[in-house]
Amino acid sequence: MEEILAEAQRLRLFRPLDVQFARMLATPAEPALMLASACLSADAGAGHVCLPLALLTPARLFDGRMPTQAQQAWLRAGSPSLDEWQQHLLASNAVSDGSRPTPLVLDNQRLYLQRMWRYECAVAQFFNRPRPPVAGDETTLAAVLARYFPGDGAGIDWQKIAAAVAITHPVALISGGPGTGKTSTVAKLLAALLQLSDGGRARMLMAAPTGKAAARLSESLGLALQRLGLDEEQKQRLPREAITLHRLLGAQHNSQRMRYHRGNPLHVDILIIDEASMVDLPMMANVIAALPPQARVIFLGDRCQLSSVEAGAVLGDICQFAEAGYRPARRAELTRLTGFTLPAGTGGGGYGVADSLCLLRKSYRFDEGSGIGRLANAINAGDAKDALALLNAGTAADVVYTPLRETADYQRMLDDCVEGYRDYLSRVRNHDAPAAILDAFNRFRLLCALREGPFGVAGLNDRIELALSRVGLLTLGNAGRSYAGRPVMIVRNAPSLGLYNGDIGILLWDGEQTLRVHFSLPDGGVKAVPLSRLPEHETAFAMTVHKSQGSEFHHTALALPNQILPVLTRELLYTAVTRARARLSLYATDVVLQHAMATKTQRRSGLIERLAAGQAVPPQPADDR
Repeated sequence: MEEILAEAQRLRLFRPLDVQFARMLATPAEPALMLASACLSADAGAGHVCLPLALLTPARLFDGRMPTQAQQAWLRAGSPSLDEWQQHLLASNAVSDGSRPTPLVLDNQRLYLQRMWRYECAVAQFFNRPRPPVAGDETTLAAVLARYFPGDGAGIDWQKIAAAVAITHPVALISGGPGTGKTSTVAKLLAALLQLSDGGRARMLMAAPTGKAAARLSESLGLALQRLGLDEEQKQRLPREAITLHRLLGAQHNSQRMRYHRGNPLHVDILIIDEASMVDLPMMANVIAALPPQARVIFLGDRCQLSSVEAGAVLGDICQFAEAGYRPARRAELTRLTGFTLPAGTGGGGYGVADSLCLLRKSYRFDEGSGIGRLANAINAGDAKDALALLNAGTAADVVYTPLRETADYQRMLDDCVEGYRDYLSRVRNHDAPAAILDAFNRFRLLCALREGPFGVAGLNDRIELALSRVGLLTLGNAGRSYAGRPVMIVRNAPSLGLYNGDIGILLWDGEQTLRVHFSLPDGGVKAVPLSRLPEHETAFAMTVHKSQGSEFHHTALALPNQILPVLTRELLYTAVTRARARLSLYATDVVLQHAMATKTQRRSGLIERLAAGQAVPPQPADDR
């Protein structure tokens, strides 16, 4: 088996890490375990939580890409059937059913890394846990909801439903696309909770997976709260700044341990987590482990966006239960509180986790005539025919599609980027205030699917930089990339400087003497950091779609490669398109777009089945950090 794994590594079906992991767990006399371990490690690297044994067949090994090698590997493993796979694996000291500590766990015909199995069990247990209803007089609750959500009489107000769900349940998940009002809903919800607390003190915290998302939450929620006309005493009781989840939990450098965990819970009564689609399974497990028993937690996100970079798609898995509808008693309760008769759902209800969910279904940003909104809906539905018809018709005022057929089309994309960045660079040359320059820069951004190559971040940053230099908008000088106007993205956290992965700043002269990097603050201010103290960073004229999550731009441009690649998925395309607030420029080919819309991201896990079953799970160690 070892020579087959070595050949798979040469063909880039496995990473060196996958092969070494298999060799560590299995002896040469255990070929089935060796193959399964390598496949599990490779799947974990691709973001999957587990490996279903049904994939260990000649037709499905290596995702069907190398049938000859798959057949050889299966034969060398002993040509096992599904039952024989279970027997081979459980016969090893490295595998158990979870009842004893082993590196691997086999549960319901799924093979897990032991830590991932525990994380999945913990998350399922948390969302399945029966909870007593939040105490409160329904008449009072209904009156408070009516005050903050008066409604316009045009159908169900899903924002009001979401607030009612969160007020009456200690765990709430609110999912909605761009412009559906997630932030304004939470602002009104917090104001309602303040009113219902009748002067009681509640410690509120806000967090997000990245520094950029946290800053945007601080800014948007702060603006939404200002519009509610709260008095000074109420304002003092509300959170002012969101922080990253790593900072919330007290992540320790070069360690998986957190300062806050089950044995040392957070001091919080209400926790709001934004961009929950970006929260991976281990982080979700760490967050819920650190929650004290009395805490409320409200998750916000867009279930249709890209999943987390690391393992799992927790928000997407949980939100699948929203279509099933609320259980009858819960539906009746929400009707009494809001005055709206809610649909029964496609599955007739019955799932406890559904009672804590709400999907915001109306966009207040994109009307029926919005090309961006129509395109996003078509992508979400996987409707390539409608999407391409909209793009190729060229009738949507807010969407411009440039098919990449010739070299001239690529050059046109670069020329468009020059125009997109012209305003902020003109402000740099005029020595405008840093805040104005940063605001102008954030009005336009080019997004990419790749890191390398002519359609990747590195290649496009180089080409855009050169194009801007040629037209005199920036001067590269003799100091390489240390020039005024250079946008940079932080790629390594520096908590001592208050800088985190994904933060973007601009190099500007400080009194014509030195270059400092200026960053926007959540309160609208600007901080300057000496270039010499800046942590690892890169040029940011172009950025990946993954890095753009949690951000929005007045004008967003998206450059896709001119060939089909595995990274091109429906979720990536939807996420990129919905970064645009007012204008979208798309550079791609029809074939690539069709492929992306037909390719839905699949993250293998057992979470949906555990939630559907409402099953009890094994107790976790008290000091699981």
